[in-house]
Amino acid sequence: MRSSTLEDLGERSVLITDQGVGGVRRRRRGRGVAWGLRRAGFLALGVLVLATPVAGVRWLLTAPRFAVTSVEVQGAARVPADEVRAAAAIAPGANLWRIDPATVTARVEAVPAIRRAEVIRRFPNRVTILVEERRPFTLVHGGRLHWLDEEGRVLGEAREAAAPLVPVISGLSDAELVTMRNNPAPRALEAIALIRALLRSGSALATEISEIDMSRSDGPVLYTVDGVEVRLGPEEWEERLARLEGVLAQIARDREAVRAIDLRFRDQVVLTKGGRG
Repeated sequence: MRSSTLEDLGERSVLITDQGVGGVRRRRRGRGVAWGLRRAGFLALGVLVLATPVAGVRWLLTAPRFAVTSVEVQGAARVPADEVRAAAAIAPGANLWRIDPATVTARVEAVPAIRRAEVIRRFPNRVTILVEERRPFTLVHGGRLHWLDEEGRVLGEAREAAAPLVPVISGLSDAELVTMRNNPAPRALEAIALIRALLRSGSALATEISEIDMSRSDGPVLYTVDGVEVRLGPEEWEERLARLEGVLAQIARDREAVRAIDLRFRDQVVLTKGGRG
């Protein structure tokens, strides 16, 4: 039997030696180029996506369509609308998107006669300012008469004759009146608390008291419409006012001439008799 040598079929022939490896290299190179192109495309798309909102925001902040053409004021009666607009400080033609309602609201509420404000942007180019004015509660006397609200804020000078339904407050300093345009003074708040106690009594006592003097260190001094001075003391007003109502009723019934009533002492009333004046 002739022995023969079988060829190694696993060896590559000259014809195919370069085909496999070279083909793999070419495919890998092709995939790398394709990935590079795709990556560049992704980057370009990302830049476009980022640039689009930036351009949109720039358009919103600069487009003439959103330039403010009117500022409407609602709810103002005693405060002129022009004063509210001046406090708001919204420039004509300002971009509506650039207006911060909270900032404008704070500026408007800084006006002493305004208690609360709300700023509404009405697209595309209008602003509405809603205001709640402080309501006059009583008058405070400090050389001149000034209106005071229930929170102890000075609203402005009373330029016309007025007769409030509750007692007038006196005895406050000029410095207190100045600060009360923005921050209530403690003595003014004390006087307002006393007026509320009078109103809570449910009697006609509030109409019989014409003035509350806060200048004394030992408590408020009341003056009746008949000119009687009432030393009330610094505390326990509810009980003292109830006693005062009874004393005034007795004085009227007995037709006594009384110049002063002192209620500062517990369970004791001191009357000073004599002509009033």
